Amino acid sequence: MSPESTDKNRATAAAILPLVGGPDNVTSIAHCMTRLRISLRDRSLVQDEALRALPAVLGVVEDDTYQIVLGPGAVARVTPEFEALVEEGRSAAPPAAAHPVTADELAAQGAALKEAQKARNATPFKLMLRRIANIFVPLIPALIGCGIIAGLNGMLMNLGWLPGVVPALAAIASGFMSLIAVFVGHNTAKEFGGTPILGGAVAAIIVFPGVAKITAFGTELRPGQGGVLGALAAALLAVYVEKRCRRLVPEALDVLVTPTLTVLISGLVTLFGLMFLAGEASAAIGTFADRLLSTGGAFAGLVLGGLFLPLVMLGLHQALIPIHTTLIEQSGHTVLLPILAMAGAGQVGAAIAVHCRLPRNGSLRATIRSALPAGFLGVGEPLIYGVSLPLGRPFVTACVGGAAGGAFVGLFNQLGIAFGSTAIGPSGWALFPLLDGTSNLGVTVAIYAGGLLTGYLVGFTATYFFGFTRQMLTDLNTDPAPAAPDPAGPADPADPAKTPAMT
Repeated sequence: MSPESTDKNRATAAAILPLVGGPDNVTSIAHCMTRLRISLRDRSLVQDEALRALPAVLGVVEDDTYQIVLGPGAVARVTPEFEALVEEGRSAAPPAAAHPVTADELAAQGAALKEAQKARNATPFKLMLRRIANIFVPLIPALIGCGIIAGLNGMLMNLGWLPGVVPALAAIASGFMSLIAVFVGHNTAKEFGGTPILGGAVAAIIVFPGVAKITAFGTELRPGQGGVLGALAAALLAVYVEKRCRRLVPEALDVLVTPTLTVLISGLVTLFGLMFLAGEASAAIGTFADRLLSTGGAFAGLVLGGLFLPLVMLGLHQALIPIHTTLIEQSGHTVLLPILAMAGAGQVGAAIAVHCRLPRNGSLRATIRSALPAGFLGVGEPLIYGVSLPLGRPFVTACVGGAAGGAFVGLFNQLGIAFGSTAIGPSGWALFPLLDGTSNLGVTVAIYAGGLLTGYLVGFTATYFFGFTRQMLTDLNTDPAPAAPDPAGPADPADPAKTPAMT
């Protein structure tokens, strides 16, 4: 990484830190594909609008953690700098100096806010989905890298180029997928409080070639049967067995007996039960996805594309991650992702329409202009939480655009031109290198591009004509920032147009 890039990332971290209450207000730090996720002692110390006004910040989301959207790539570079600044700040100043309130008052206020937030968002179902997502999200970079290499290898094979390199690329692209069950088992045990390596060891049984000699339910097992679903179930069982053993086995024998019983009991149940059952479930998912699009076609695409934004808003889209991974493991690509990506296209079209309909609202237009590049690349949070969702009606019309794009892609699936993505994570334009299907690459790219264009146009049209009431236009089509003596200064970050009460 160049010194200039390091300085930029450190400057971004340094700009964020005081706006979240300083180092003593941060209790934990993590990041996912696009967001810096931090836990806070006192939520009231966060300056939301000032954070949104930072050039590097694409949006903020409040869930069980406070999430600052920085975008793919950037978040992985800013997070270490942010962690370093937090540590430096804690060591440089005594904790009491950070806040004017007493420690007891701060603890009580932070605990109350944390509990209130948990009560709103931490339903058992959503917490379970979050934990399942935590198993698969760390695998996404490898899925993306191997997926792009697989696409490049397929193109070289079709063109007849570099025949000596094709087998090497195939090995590089397929190696991770052949062992993905092991990584799922490892992450599952880690997420649910077991020993990660024991979860990986039990899941490794699923991909061991020797399972072909074993018969269960009257049929011979196949290496890899059950896939990631079998690995998930096997590792969960291993965690349960391990925890029971920790409670029952004497401490002097624990180091020998607990790992042995965990692997033995979980392994036997996996071989003579879970592999077969998970294999049937995986096959049913693949069959359902194929039949859904081959028979439902445009209607199925309309429903999937139209409902995906609400699923993202509610956090329920995390339930799709194991399904995508299962489909990729079975057929090399997930047919659902290109259709679901149309929701982002509708969102982009809606945002452009908002930009056109509110020519006098400079602050909101600036927010849209800064978020659109990320939107075109499939990072939708800045537009969802910064534009369409606060406005209300444009969120609905964005869903209409996503439904139209999904119907377009679904129609071609029904006509026999099926395709999908070789990895999960990217969306929008970033999905082009990952497309794979039954037809040649040119046709696949053209259909996906046509779906995006449909989503853009319908999302724009629906929002332009139906996204605003007259009262909304009257209230919003003004520049809320008063004339300032310093023309170079930015508009007030607490711009009410960023979060109008129109929902």
